[in-house]
Amino acid sequence: MTLPRLRPFPWTSVALQMPRDETRRALNVLIALVALVLALPLMVIIAILIKLTSRGPVLFTQPRVGLDRRAPDNAGGNWRRHSDFGGRTFTMYKFRTMRANEEKAPQVWALRDDPRVTAVGSVLRKFRLDELPQLWNVLVGDMNVVGPRPEQPAIFASLREQIEAYPTRQRVLPGITGWAQINRAYDSCVDDVREKLSYDLEYIRQRSAFEDLKIMFLTPAVMLGRRGGW
Repeated sequence: MTLPRLRPFPWTSVALQMPRDETRRALNVLIALVALVLALPLMVIIAILIKLTSRGPVLFTQPRVGLDRRAPDNAGGNWRRHSDFGGRTFTMYKFRTMRANEEKAPQVWALRDDPRVTAVGSVLRKFRLDELPQLWNVLVGDMNVVGPRPEQPAIFASLREQIEAYPTRQRVLPGITGWAQINRAYDSCVDDVREKLSYDLEYIRQRSAFEDLKIMFLTPAVMLGRRGGW
């Protein structure tokens, strides 16, 4: 009887993957640093406008679910996630766009003409300018410029129970922008999340420094065109 040949462990592919990941990370940090320097005058103006037009802090902070470094339990991709949030949690920074204390409760779906949003906050959301403070998250290693959007722990826990492949997006660092964000608007139902997940998984399969640059270059057109921003 002829025994089946064992496939060797692909050490070469792992060794090649690590430098590629490091290259993408270095690119994201470099872009974030340059963007932060260039956007600093605008961020100062935004901070002043927020402070002058509504009570409360300039920045809004919220816990989000980040990278999950653990391996899948099996080839089917069933992640060991029942003992924690599904990834390392971190504090994400945004410019405050709602009246003080109105953003504390988790909100699953985005609302058009949300009455909690301030006048300045409405403009920031339309042009995605409220995301600028997340450049700091990139510099400290919580996020990349490009990647799946990080979700709140409670919402993440709900979505992973409804969508089997949802935790797979935690295999990479979350991002400020991404393939899903430039192709789809804000989520308004679970089907929207499933559609966005297909874009996230497509990005994860073919991610590279070139793909990150392509998404970064496409993002300003989405911001200026207010596509998907409310």
